[in-house]
Amino acid sequence: MWDEYSIAHPEPVRQCPEYTVERFGDSAVLADALLDEVIHGSKRATSTLAREFLDDGQPLPRVGSHWIACDGAGLPRVILKSVELRIGAFDSADADFARDEGEDDRSLESWRHEHRKYWQRTEAARGRTWSEDDEIVFERFLIVWPPAYAGQRPGSLEADSPTDP
Repeated sequence: MWDEYSIAHPEPVRQCPEYTVERFGDSAVLADALLDEVIHGSKRATSTLAREFLDDGQPLPRVGSHWIACDGAGLPRVILKSVELRIGAFDSADADFARDEGEDDRSLESWRHEHRKYWQRTEAARGRTWSEDDEIVFERFLIVWPPAYAGQRPGSLEADSPTDP
């Protein structure tokens, strides 16, 4: 998948050649559900505890970096490109970010409720206690590969055209 993307889009790869291979969430079921929201829904953002990157031996993402998003079985499905990154605390998430993360009812209240439960669960599994003061990487992304999904508007299978707002 990466080779095909690199041949078709050499300039973005030249500018930022590193990429990661990951899946969303902490289970195969959650990975599949969130990936479905990326491919067929409105998910164009994600949030990750900054220390998870360190735990996994990965650098923090940077604008322009790519990641290959896999399904719950570990099969690569899409390549995402980071277009906006910010580090902040839990209470720095806003309604726009919650909407762009595209989960549940897309409200800030729902985002807070579900992410609080998620990070409490995942940090407990690592033998730690989660705090709302922990640094979070807030990331917005675009689907850039495969061509069938690249450039599509959230919630649509149609690609953006130059006349779209």
